[in-house]
Amino acid sequence: MADPEFTFLGDAVWLDFVNTGNGADAAPADRLPDAAAFHRWIKARRLRDDHEPDLEAAHAFRACLRDLAVALDGGRRPPTSAIAAINAVLRESTGREQLTRKGGEWELHFAADEPPEALAAVARSAAASLVDPLVRIRACPGLDCALFFADASPAQSRRWCSPERCGHGMWVERRRSAVR
Repeated sequence: MADPEFTFLGDAVWLDFVNTGNGADAAPADRLPDAAAFHRWIKARRLRDDHEPDLEAAHAFRACLRDLAVALDGGRRPPTSAIAAINAVLRESTGREQLTRKGGEWELHFAADEPPEALAAVARSAAASLVDPLVRIRACPGLDCALFFADASPAQSRRWCSPERCGHGMWVERRRSAVR
């Protein structure tokens, strides 16, 4: 979370992208209101930025991914519109299928010809979260926090987007309630 303009607590590129439209405030502001802000987010996230982004398409993609995060947090099936949006962005990637060995097992995966552009990296991150059975998508229960994060802890026991930011605040509120 080194960049003060953006919050990178999602532990997945796609959730950090979704979180640009959410926030840890009661009335979160859109962190990507214009193309310049989108360029700054891409740079802060260290993604490839080759051309002028279509901000309207990026906002529409973010809305689909937010619907996906909400569904996964609620234990529901991913919306078909989100899957279609991810597949549409991934279709634009150039590369090839490649065999790799991981943990003694062979896996077939896509190898890009070059680093993906920002939205393709976001789409790949969302796809990776969907296929990983050990990752659970959660919404932070912190007061006035609307951030999503990926819980890949062994017991899937992570509760907050950030223990310092939201976890401590909830602890303080519980203590105040107990004293009253």
